[in-house]
Amino acid sequence: MIIRRSDTADLDRIMKIYEHARRFMAEHDNPHQWGPTNWPPADLIRSDIADGSSYVCVHEDRIVGTFFFQQGRDIEPAYRIIEDGTWLDNSPYAVIHRIAGDGTVKGIGSFCIEWAFNQCNHLRMDTHGDNYVMQNLLKKNGFVHCGTIYVEEDSYPRLAYEKSDSVSVSSKASNPAAN
Repeated sequence: MIIRRSDTADLDRIMKIYEHARRFMAEHDNPHQWGPTNWPPADLIRSDIADGSSYVCVHEDRIVGTFFFQQGRDIEPAYRIIEDGTWLDNSPYAVIHRIAGDGTVKGIGSFCIEWAFNQCNHLRMDTHGDNYVMQNLLKKNGFVHCGTIYVEEDSYPRLAYEKSDSVSVSSKASNPAAN
């Protein structure tokens, strides 16, 4: 598999992957995260493509996954306020949003997360409380639950996760939200 930036020719395929992801989430006890709002909208993905933040995962010349990736300092406004815990590392970080696969290849989520982590060694992600599949994927990939954040798109709280090479294991264990 390879990761590359998305281009406008990929939009239809990306939207099909999100359609599959909404069905998958609904079938796995997570109907509220993207389903009611038909999230993410095509206009948002077009914007992500235009600003270079949309990526696809390609396997055997076929797009099998997609995600948003951006890095910098304080790049995610929703992460400025975290409740019931604290972030582990205040250095610049990268964020992944809207990660999804088409269901045809195992390991897409881990592959995309590993690629993103290798770009910067400090990632933050969040997920819906009902998204047990993503929560397990994040834990499997070495993320620590840090607390709760809120996004503009809806009123559901999000579980905030972080992975950083700059933080020692003892620091991670002492985070009250990590338990």
